[in-house]
Amino acid sequence: MPDNSLPGSRPALQRILVVDDDPVIVRLVRDKLEHAGYEVFGAESGQHALDIIGRRGMPHLAIVDLNMPGMNGFQFCEAVQQFSDLPVIFLSAVDEEDTVIQAINRYAEDYVTKPFSPRELLARVQRVLRRIGDYAYTLDVVTEVDARLAVDFPHQRALISGQPILLTPTETKLLYLLIRNAGRTVTVDFLLRRLWPLEEVFEDTLRVHIHRLRQKIEPTPAQPRYILTERGLGYSFPAKGNSQSRG
Repeated sequence: MPDNSLPGSRPALQRILVVDDDPVIVRLVRDKLEHAGYEVFGAESGQHALDIIGRRGMPHLAIVDLNMPGMNGFQFCEAVQQFSDLPVIFLSAVDEEDTVIQAINRYAEDYVTKPFSPRELLARVQRVLRRIGDYAYTLDVVTEVDARLAVDFPHQRALISGQPILLTPTETKLLYLLIRNAGRTVTVDFLLRRLWPLEEVFEDTLRVHIHRLRQKIEPTPAQPRYILTERGLGYSFPAKGNSQSRG
């Protein structure tokens, strides 16, 4: 398993999760992506994909079918967005304009219709991953920040010296966005757009969630060690091993 602990480092193989109830599609996409140098997990349903994330940790990107039995693609995205900001490309036979617009506005970075060109899909995968950039240390099932703090994103809880503290979906996703960009300033505008993509929410609401999250994870909330305020810009989470206390 490569070391993903340092922000800005790229694992030897980026992980892609392919979710489709057609095993032929999964095999075709897996073969193309593995040949291009990616590590690929295949899932036959949305629930199976969530189980894989719970066991193996987060992928860098998911390629998701829309119409699947049980949990469809939209429902999978709604579930995974409760605890992360996982980039998604839909791969679907549905080409209705309203569905495509809903998918892109609410859930997806891109939308590819079946039948599809594997080469084109690969190009779209590479474009999305280039735009999103490097991940920090959010790929393992339990993300260890330091000896005191760890975060179990799939189960929406922080572990403070081993003791679980439940997080709300908004707190979990907020913490995910900050840790995924550890060592960099995350702007208020970016956080508002990713946390509430379809709502008009203002900075005061974000401040409330920051305050509540600090109360749960900081040893001294008034002098935060983890969620740092970057005056006039936004917030940051320190690179691993560089935590310091400041307001």
